[in-house]
Amino acid sequence: MPEANVALIGYAFMGRAHSNAWRQVSRFFSPKLTPRMKVVCGRNRSAVRKASRTLGWEEYATDWREVVARDDIDIVDVSTPGDTHAEIAIAAAKAGKAVLCEKPLANDVREAKQMLAAVKKAGVVHMLCHNYRRAPAVMLARELVASGKLGKIYHYRGTYLQDWPVDPSVPLIWRFDKKVAGSGSLGDILSHSLDLGRFVLGSEVVEVAGLMDTFVKQRPRLDNPRKKGRVTVDDASLSLARFANGALASIEGTRFAPGRKNYLRFEVNGSRGTIVFNFERMNELEYYSLDDETKVQGFRQILATDPSHEYFDKWWPGGHIIGYEHTFIHTVYDFLNAVAAGRQVKPDFEDGVRNQLVLDAIEKAAQNKRWVTVKPL
Repeated sequence: MPEANVALIGYAFMGRAHSNAWRQVSRFFSPKLTPRMKVVCGRNRSAVRKASRTLGWEEYATDWREVVARDDIDIVDVSTPGDTHAEIAIAAAKAGKAVLCEKPLANDVREAKQMLAAVKKAGVVHMLCHNYRRAPAVMLARELVASGKLGKIYHYRGTYLQDWPVDPSVPLIWRFDKKVAGSGSLGDILSHSLDLGRFVLGSEVVEVAGLMDTFVKQRPRLDNPRKKGRVTVDDASLSLARFANGALASIEGTRFAPGRKNYLRFEVNGSRGTIVFNFERMNELEYYSLDDETKVQGFRQILATDPSHEYFDKWWPGGHIIGYEHTFIHTVYDFLNAVAAGRQVKPDFEDGVRNQLVLDAIEKAAQNKRWVTVKPL
């Protein structure tokens, strides 16, 4: 297969996950393009040099502008904090590079729309990395909804719970700074529950109510732990919503749920059945059908590890489960095939704008204590 040279901007948590995906995808799948891990870029020279060695990149750099402008780079993977997404992605598009970008697409609607306009004008392939879409059990959930087996959809309940900042001594890292992160739990984790709702239901959110709060108002500063700085993002965010297909929704994201480490769960109720997914048991999907014989009706546990399930024929025999990192590999695989074919792949930057429009509406609803209609794209 022909090669495509990849530049990764950012090397921390998401950078590690993306690096693993680029490194593994051709070892298990057969994408139409073989990725060559050309260069990883970060601001700290010694740290990015170490990352290049440990994560498998040929080179390292500290100036993303020089990297994006290089003639030998075909794909730019943006895995940095949200405040830099727009500038990097727009520059990459103008340079004719295919762009993969971490979620949320941007810190606000204006930036997200600018990014979408840039990739459209340049005619480059673009993708938003909402990796949870590509868990085989989630793909099955979407398939069951689309098939009509659940009947008319009444409810979507999306919940994403974490607990890592419950301790008030956790320092004031960039995730607590609105200028850098854009928002807290709203953009960081509720955005995943929102995207899964849009994906699984195949419908858009049309109106929302919102509630947001910050429980720990100040945290120790990184530069001087004896002093505290102000937290400018939300610790918890909740929304009631209505989808265009009439389904009612509750969508929640909180980083203040002790004991919940990465509890991403959704439930869909329809006139003929229910499905339930929990990422902490990501290989399973619960399914209840009113079409079963009455005396045996009940929730069944589907282990989505059969070769008939999406992506699984490339992995292990049935019952041999996969994990978090595999969702990124599936994402990169689909992205590479899209780049090879010169076509778009979902979720793309348009999905990113649609998500951002809903997040913006939730924030306005919370501020004004009223229902808000989601603006059209």
